[in-house]
Amino acid sequence: MSTTIPLSSTKRGVISVTKIERPYGEESSPVASIGISLTGDAEKPEWKVHIPMDNLDEVIKALQNLKDNR
Repeated sequence: MSTTIPLSSTKRGVISVTKIERPYGEESSPVASIGISLTGDAEKPEWKVHIPMDNLDEVIKALQNLKDNR
């Protein structure tokens, strides 16, 4: 599953959100990969972060808190 979102304040930029099952080899756990591409290439983002799926609920709550208190 993958989602691409237009990046605000850019002409072609995108945010890509993807689940990667084994990002670091056979023994690794799944992560949510969030990438930023200013050129619009979701497959080759200039920046990315991997969030372990076990931490996803906490990260979502923290992001929601940022949104609610902007």
